Amino acid sequence: MQEWANQLCENRQFGSKMTDSKYFTTTKKGEIFELKAELNSDKKEKKKEAVKKVIASMTVGKDVSALFPDVVNCMQTDNLELKKLVYLYLMNYAKSQPDMAIMAVNTFVKDCEDPNPLIRALAVRTMGCIRVDKITEYLCEPLRKCLKDEDPYVRKTAAVCVAKLHDINAQLVEDQGFLDTLKDLISDSNPMVVANAVAALSEIAESHPNSNLLDLNPQTINKLLTALNECTEWGQIFILDCLANYTPRDDRESQSICERVTPRLSHANSAVVLSAVKVLMKFMEMLPKDLDYYGTLLKKLAPPLVTLLSAEPELQYVALRNINLIVQRRPEILKHEMKVFFVKYNDPIYVKLEKLDIMIRLASQANIAQVLAELKEYATEVDVDFVRKAVRAIGRCAIKVEQSAERCVSTLLDLIQTKVNYVVQEAIVVIKDIFRKYPNKYESVIATLCENLDSLDEPEARAAMIWIVGEYAERIDNADELLESFLEGFHDESTQVQLQLLTAIVKLFLKKPTETQELVQQVLSLATQDSDNPDLRDRGYIYWRLLSTDPVAAKEVVLAEKPLISEETDLIEPTLLEELICHIGTLASVYHKPPSAFVEGSRGVQHKRLPGSAGSGESVESPDPGSAAGVAEAPPAVIPSQGDLLGDLLNLDLTPPTTTGPPPAPSSGMQLGAMDLLGGGLDSLMGDESEPLGGDLGGGTAMGAGFGAAPAAMPASFGAPVSGGLDDLFDLGGGVGMPMGAYSPPKTVWLPAMKAKGLEISGTFARRAGVIQMEMTLTNKAMSVMTDFAIQFNRNSFGLAPAGPLQILTPLSPNQSIEASLPLSTVGPVMKMEPLTNLQVAVKNNIDVFYFSCQYPISMLFVEDGKMERQVFLATWKDIPNDNESQFQIKDCHLSSDAVSNKLQGSNVFTIAKRTVEGQDMLYQSMKLTNGIWVLAELRVQTGNPNYTVSLKCRAPEVSQCVFQSYEAMLKN
Repeated sequence: MQEWANQLCENRQFGSKMTDSKYFTTTKKGEIFELKAELNSDKKEKKKEAVKKVIASMTVGKDVSALFPDVVNCMQTDNLELKKLVYLYLMNYAKSQPDMAIMAVNTFVKDCEDPNPLIRALAVRTMGCIRVDKITEYLCEPLRKCLKDEDPYVRKTAAVCVAKLHDINAQLVEDQGFLDTLKDLISDSNPMVVANAVAALSEIAESHPNSNLLDLNPQTINKLLTALNECTEWGQIFILDCLANYTPRDDRESQSICERVTPRLSHANSAVVLSAVKVLMKFMEMLPKDLDYYGTLLKKLAPPLVTLLSAEPELQYVALRNINLIVQRRPEILKHEMKVFFVKYNDPIYVKLEKLDIMIRLASQANIAQVLAELKEYATEVDVDFVRKAVRAIGRCAIKVEQSAERCVSTLLDLIQTKVNYVVQEAIVVIKDIFRKYPNKYESVIATLCENLDSLDEPEARAAMIWIVGEYAERIDNADELLESFLEGFHDESTQVQLQLLTAIVKLFLKKPTETQELVQQVLSLATQDSDNPDLRDRGYIYWRLLSTDPVAAKEVVLAEKPLISEETDLIEPTLLEELICHIGTLASVYHKPPSAFVEGSRGVQHKRLPGSAGSGESVESPDPGSAAGVAEAPPAVIPSQGDLLGDLLNLDLTPPTTTGPPPAPSSGMQLGAMDLLGGGLDSLMGDESEPLGGDLGGGTAMGAGFGAAPAAMPASFGAPVSGGLDDLFDLGGGVGMPMGAYSPPKTVWLPAMKAKGLEISGTFARRAGVIQMEMTLTNKAMSVMTDFAIQFNRNSFGLAPAGPLQILTPLSPNQSIEASLPLSTVGPVMKMEPLTNLQVAVKNNIDVFYFSCQYPISMLFVEDGKMERQVFLATWKDIPNDNESQFQIKDCHLSSDAVSNKLQGSNVFTIAKRTVEGQDMLYQSMKLTNGIWVLAELRVQTGNPNYTVSLKCRAPEVSQCVFQSYEAMLKN
């Protein structure tokens, strides 16, 4: 439709004397027959009028495909306007009439050699838009000529045509060498040709993330920056977006690019401005903060962003969403521009709310008085949603700027005195947060809050008030009466209020046991016996057991000191923010979500991140492998940098299972780090026969670690249910095929029953016959049967992922334990964790989904082919820089060097050589991790000395600490 609109607009420049609206008003019957006759007329004018009528009918949705042969016959004309209209018709109907469309090929080929460059460009553009395989074959030769045409208009059109052809048949484009020709066009003398070549290559690179199409190097960048000044605004956007994907070699190059991009900030087109801001935000990361230019750049960024806010509301909103990200990353850019974000009376609500959010982010001690005066004004507006947000904003200011807290509390009390229902309720919610942030400071206002108890009807406000009464029960004389008044309608309250009320009454009982015994029994009875809500029931039982068995422990648990709440709870997670900054000016920056969260289809989505800041010592690599040309091949990196955290375990989608089959086996060719682990919902991991939602998002198959129900058959080796007990918990000898001496740590409790509604999971890791096993004991300490177990891992440092579903076939009855052994693969998504061997796990059953973290010993990742040749060991040891060497002490170890060597070999730590120097045995050892990283060690063992020294060398020194910990554990157990 966009193509038709463009073509119709272009037709206007050929000077039709009459208005075209008459073509859309005809209501004749037998119209097709008449049009057929007119199309075959000998008169050129009549023929042109007929084609216009056909296009008008096509535009309003009438089927005029029956006229295909007659319209195609009109192609043989010198009239450019008529030719455009016929081409427009062809684009629309060629797909439904492919055999007829072949008739037009000769005319296309002929037009591609026409003396008029407009006709040559028109022909190649139309052929690119006709998505018919038969025609595609004939397109190659004319396209090759047009890519080298003498006229830049033809070349720029042909460049875009390559991208269209690649979408239809990628293999054909590669075989015909069009990609190389397209790369050559980046050096073209015409800036529009350069811009279109960049646009086409970027488009193709998006669908092939691993291809090295845009070989960005300083020479190419220089050509792009030269073209930037002369091409159209859309060409500038393509070039700026391409520049944003480049990582400069050093701060000098970064500054040079920034200086040449800065003039784009004054462009009239807001898209150009945002693209320029994106480039500058990215390259600023590499500039030292003490550089004069850095301060100058900060000052230059503010005016264009402020100017964007004088546009129409829709553009303002897009600008504000982008500014929200920029302010979170670099608040100093707009710290003096607070007034720009003050709300105007005629702003739409979506602009008002966004401005309010930015005001809070920019609030500081210097401007807080101004901000509070504004917010108080907003709280008296008529728009309810806006007023609520304004009241919340006052609370957030109190939490953010400590010096303003007293003034904020005073403002909130003034608002409570207005007695406007929704204002009072919001004020109480934020005052609760202020109490959490500043304990024992503003509790004098509690009496005022209690006066408004009867007006609270919203669950969040009621829950907040109950929390305040329970938390400060000793300061409120009639706390028991207040809580009892809530208890009267207990079953009508929302879950949030019920849970808060239960906790508050237990707190009150622990503070005033003699007066509230009856009240606590009443609430425990309501929660455990009369409620259908499992959360409420479980909490009730926990409190009941705590109070009945150990009141002192109950006091320590329930009345424990609470951590202070953070200043900014709604800040975007840092790694996600980095990625969103790289997407400024796109939909991702408006949604505040990475593209992988909302782009579906076959295209791979690349995760972007900002380069390391100057002087941080972080290695800065270009995302393009080509930029490292001429550099020696880098050793395997330990872990790619942390990607977005939207795929975090906490975003788990609890869609019910749709199938009972096992999920597909994990693909060995999976693109690590390019797939959102849990973002697509559980259905995509269920092994559904239909294509999973966003299954191709990362270019690899969905990970076979989904929450599918266990298959009907289970290998006998995975164990049957056994009775619980300490013998089972620490059973280390049950491993079939475990090499003698292979180290496996004892089981520890990973998930306590108290945190998982009665499900307790203890476990350990073992390596058997080259396969990593996750050994678990699952114990049901709840009152109900547990079924439908499934497991999933978050991204982790070494790509650990379940190699199959969690095999628990029989229901887990109360007080029963079951053993499970889960084989693991190392082809899952990768993300650097802290600590390195941390593993975040989600376990699902019929009750809920539970989350826990555990750490695996890095020795589980030592592979069986980790023995290095002596000469290779020596060369590698010398080649690894001395800065990468770490030395550790292993204390209280009483083994001979031979015993040490034998013990470590069981865990795939291989001794390459041994020599004795002055009574000290030196063992030279190698081990290899599953991701290809080699670790070399020198272990010094002296007879009679229980302290050993181990020196570790590795190209990825981050792993050395973990390897040392494994050494210590292996030798001492």
